[in-house]
Amino acid sequence: MASAAALLVAAPGVLAAAGVKDWRLLTAAAVLVPLATLFAGVWKTRFEKDMQDRQTLDQELIKGTFTPGGKLPRVRDIIDPITIGVHPARRRETTLSAGSGEPGRSGDRVPVYVLRDIDAELRRELGSGGFVLLVGDSAAGKTRAAFEAVRAMLPDHTLIVPENRDGVAAAVRRAATIRRCVLWLNDIHDYLGAGGLTRRQVAEVLAGDEHHRVIVATLRAAEEDRLTAGGDDAEGRQAQRDSRAVLEQAHRIFVEHRFSEAERERARDLAVEDSRVADALEHADSYGIAEYLACGPQLLQEWERARIRGGHPRAAALVAAAVDVRRAGFTAPLPRELLAQLHADYLDRYGGARLRPETEEQAWQWATQVRESGNALLHAVTDDRYEVFDYLVDSVQRTTPPGDHVPEPTIIQTLAHADAADTMNLADTAYDHGRYRLAETAVRQALTANHDQHGPEHPDTLTSRSTLALVLRGLGRLEEAEAEHRAVLKTSTRVLGPEHPHTLTSRSNLASVLHGLGRLEEAEAEGRAEYEICRRVLGSEHPDTLISRSNLASVLHGLGRLREAEAEGRAVLETSTRVLGPEHPHTAVSRSNLASVLHDLGRSI
Repeated sequence: MASAAALLVAAPGVLAAAGVKDWRLLTAAAVLVPLATLFAGVWKTRFEKDMQDRQTLDQELIKGTFTPGGKLPRVRDIIDPITIGVHPARRRETTLSAGSGEPGRSGDRVPVYVLRDIDAELRRELGSGGFVLLVGDSAAGKTRAAFEAVRAMLPDHTLIVPENRDGVAAAVRRAATIRRCVLWLNDIHDYLGAGGLTRRQVAEVLAGDEHHRVIVATLRAAEEDRLTAGGDDAEGRQAQRDSRAVLEQAHRIFVEHRFSEAERERARDLAVEDSRVADALEHADSYGIAEYLACGPQLLQEWERARIRGGHPRAAALVAAAVDVRRAGFTAPLPRELLAQLHADYLDRYGGARLRPETEEQAWQWATQVRESGNALLHAVTDDRYEVFDYLVDSVQRTTPPGDHVPEPTIIQTLAHADAADTMNLADTAYDHGRYRLAETAVRQALTANHDQHGPEHPDTLTSRSTLALVLRGLGRLEEAEAEHRAVLKTSTRVLGPEHPHTLTSRSNLASVLHGLGRLEEAEAEGRAEYEICRRVLGSEHPDTLISRSNLASVLHGLGRLREAEAEGRAVLETSTRVLGPEHPHTAVSRSNLASVLHDLGRSI
């Protein structure tokens, strides 16, 4: 366009040189000159801006996503699935690689793949496109099943793998421009939270018809429980609500860690090809085959044995500290300095000096040693950052009694190493456990960080402030909670608009605090306003609308308007049962609320 405009700019001179004397042609050329000059400048500026934007996005992609050789790979280019999150297994004595019979395919670091019962459903969903989420215990085989399905179904698709939460935005923008691609989110909980993946970004990737884009994610069952469970006011926490909104967009497939009889039969057929599968089959009554192949039980036992005298008690303490930091909600790679600070308390619990612990250097060497399986208790991400083997975290979470939380000193020291997103994660976990004073400390730190980095009106800042109000309510400081909720609602309404999900959450939270303060008429007014907007914007059967209507019914119950409360409660129960199912938690809450109203009316449900 710029070149064509340049030719037009030169038109009068060309015409004159050619001896053209027609006044109409010369006049037209003279008029076109300034127009052409203008358009040439506009198109040049636009072109330069587009190129600059593209270069910026490419730089962000190289920095924040998996780009071997400096470019996004095709699915078929991934030779070693361990690079995108598959757990390695111990090597076998053969020159053939696992799964394909091709020499050197992945250095024999993964065993031959045994088809899972969920594979047909998984591959059908991949063929249709959309968002697929595999949920299961650590080392259940989620990531391997996902990789094998993607490789079989979509080998020519571009593969986009964000390295961390900070790389999500660039990955989403790039994915939305590619007709055939896979956005790979192994351990999706690492990509959620402040600054992470949103429902809107999921829609951005999948919008339209002239493409085949797929989002493939995995999630440990323990993390799913953390993200989707919560107390009565869990709906009021925007961060948890946002994470849940992302997960609700996915087609969920659960991967059992124990193989079914049909899966075992398929494994027996492959055992001749891979002795590791044969070995795992011998222990299939005690462990899942995938978890045994990943040496999860073996590493867990090795860690437990290390705690005694003559073992590696200091290394075991380093690992214990890492596990607890993860359990507390910290998702980033673990700083070596933090684990070094924390491990002394854990070592003292094992027995301290009487165990004659090894030196710290020896402890780090043992804890980070890569075992025959290809796994380590602590895996070095950088020179001073580590990941703990997630099988250990799941094991501790499953066996820890309720109320036995991560020690407060551990969390306080962890806060000194946390960014704003992880500080909010720590605050949310403390809040879930009813540790409100600890949650207040964490959320105030997150609020300060978000305010300083983004300003007072940024959504992350407003989310932190809203969470602070919920914590204050938990502490019984309702007047302070009301003031915070009103401030958040005012800013959200002005900046985001009255119909934005964050604004609606703020209005719901304010109504809840007013209810707690006994100011039921005000609570009803706020609750009705929220419900009407939800019904108009989201529809009468949307889960958020049902929650809003249920909350309104509770206010009416408190006001003594039992007939109205019954009518609203029945409507919510009927819709929840039909839309969400009779066993959904929201349906159960609706039934309980209606039963309470009927009890006061002297009737049964």
